[in-house]
Amino acid sequence: MAGTATPATTLLTKRRITFQLHPYRVSPDTPDYGAAVAATLGVAPEQVFKTLVAQVDGALAVGVVPVTGELDLKALAVALGGKRAVLADRVLAERTTGYVRGGISPIGQRKRLPTVLDASAQRYAEVYVSAGRRGLQLSIAPDDLAAVADARFAPIATH
Repeated sequence: MAGTATPATTLLTKRRITFQLHPYRVSPDTPDYGAAVAATLGVAPEQVFKTLVAQVDGALAVGVVPVTGELDLKALAVALGGKRAVLADRVLAERTTGYVRGGISPIGQRKRLPTVLDASAQRYAEVYVSAGRRGLQLSIAPDDLAAVADARFAPIATH
């Protein structure tokens, strides 16, 4: 697919990790954006995950949760051995990851951050995450995602 190379897809290709690309068109202003993306792709919304950057005890970290839920900040802090977590400022998140909001991938970030993938991902043969650009998702086995993102699994989503 021409023009689909992102830091995420480049890293996956380099590591020879199996993934599939899924382009889509959904306006970033669409209410319940994640559910709209899932519907456009024809997959269960529980399999589509969003990547959120937070600060845990002042240090940046990443939480990857289904679009059907929210990031439980307390659970993220606990999973990383911290006490308190807050969502990171959008500009800081974009500058640190190298991606824009709505296109932040847990893979191939400019600076590798501690990453936690919601344990519900392990229920599926594949999950969908941003490929590093708005309008482009990738599907990948959860264990492969955890390996390439150096992520741990923990229950960090509210459903």
